[in-house]
Amino acid sequence: MLEKFFKLSENGTNVRTEVMGGITTFMTMAYILAVNPAILSDGTGMDPNAILMATAIASFIGCFAMAFLANYPFALAPGLGLNAFFAYTICGIMGYTWQFALLAVFVEGLIFIVLSITNVREAIFNAIPLQLKKGVSVGIGLFVAFIGLQNANIVVDGSTLVTLVNFRENFGEVGIGALLAIIGLLLTSIMYVHHVKGSILIGIVITWVLGIISQLTGIYTGMSLIPTWSNFDLGAISKTFGQCFNLAGNHIKITDFIVIIFAFLFVDMFDTLGTLIGVANKADMLDENGKLPRIKEALLADAIATSVGAVLGTSTTTTFVESSSGVSEGARTGLASVVTGLLFLLAIFFSPIFIAIPSFATAPALIFVGFLMVSSVTEVNFNDYTEAIPSYLCLIAMPLTYSISEGIAIGVISYVIINLICKKKEKITPLMYVLAVLFVMKYIFL
Repeated sequence: MLEKFFKLSENGTNVRTEVMGGITTFMTMAYILAVNPAILSDGTGMDPNAILMATAIASFIGCFAMAFLANYPFALAPGLGLNAFFAYTICGIMGYTWQFALLAVFVEGLIFIVLSITNVREAIFNAIPLQLKKGVSVGIGLFVAFIGLQNANIVVDGSTLVTLVNFRENFGEVGIGALLAIIGLLLTSIMYVHHVKGSILIGIVITWVLGIISQLTGIYTGMSLIPTWSNFDLGAISKTFGQCFNLAGNHIKITDFIVIIFAFLFVDMFDTLGTLIGVANKADMLDENGKLPRIKEALLADAIATSVGAVLGTSTTTTFVESSSGVSEGARTGLASVVTGLLFLLAIFFSPIFIAIPSFATAPALIFVGFLMVSSVTEVNFNDYTEAIPSYLCLIAMPLTYSISEGIAIGVISYVIINLICKKKEKITPLMYVLAVLFVMKYIFL
């Protein structure tokens, strides 16, 4: 049945590979179960247990929607960046309630459903030139690696914006975590070179176990790495479910609502498109024209997850770039997404375990996946400067601006300007002109 529905043989995979890929993707994404409640509760006063459950259920639904609508190994969860905008801008600076912010996310999802059904998002995906898509893939690789380096505290704030951690200072928490992440990265790399199946997942588990040993021996003095169920509350979801329709206490300005919706739409759309481009390119899912089959269904799944997540009580649910870790393990079908989704659902009951996995244990996976995605740089045609320069600007902007959507914006704008001035306007599609203008307007007005 699994073979027939997910077309495993046709996609060059099997049940074991898909299961390992789904588990790996989940392990690299599990941090969202801790991070999303921390951000949203800190900025809004929402119940963290309710947010955790909303996060897990929204991720489960999003993964299943992706699996059964599009049959792709792309996993979904509430996205970072958009949750901070939700908490600290809408609820913090603008002073709206978290219920209003959830309504904005719900409406954003509905708009995306319409745009997905009417092929608008698909047209935007297909309008981006193939060489620029290669740059997006490389840029996401650098971005993912940068996140991993930061999560492990290997790269930290410094006088030069970022610098290498001082291993001697605060060694018991920061330094030992960074050292364990490096050990985990080396172990993952060695296993991968020797073609060990599940090397990325095994690397995460080994690094976590080394952390527990370090904590028990007194070497690591940070957060507890041993799970505890003391704060577990299965009924917490009732505190946020359906609250997106409760607007009591809000004095809504229509201009604010439009700006908030547009900001959500813009960032979510191009973060999702960028992630799909990068992960699909790494999995060799793009056709010879750079198009992704069943892109409409993939975008529709993403849109549905966003609105459902808002009803449950969490910020925008979107396709996660960490899906690339499962793809790197060989996942090629929606069966991997089913596995990831089921693990998110189980995480409701075993959330203390996944929350106990430290960021320095998942960091090696992100850093190594970054390497695998950066290898796509060899596919960029550096002999054609009008193609290579926009791709370069796109890929370098993503980690340095800490945003996939900003990288795409810079890539699109530079592609249009360079090719237009260099008298190669025949390469520019009408939709690329529209996108370039919209991106410029975003920088002017938002």
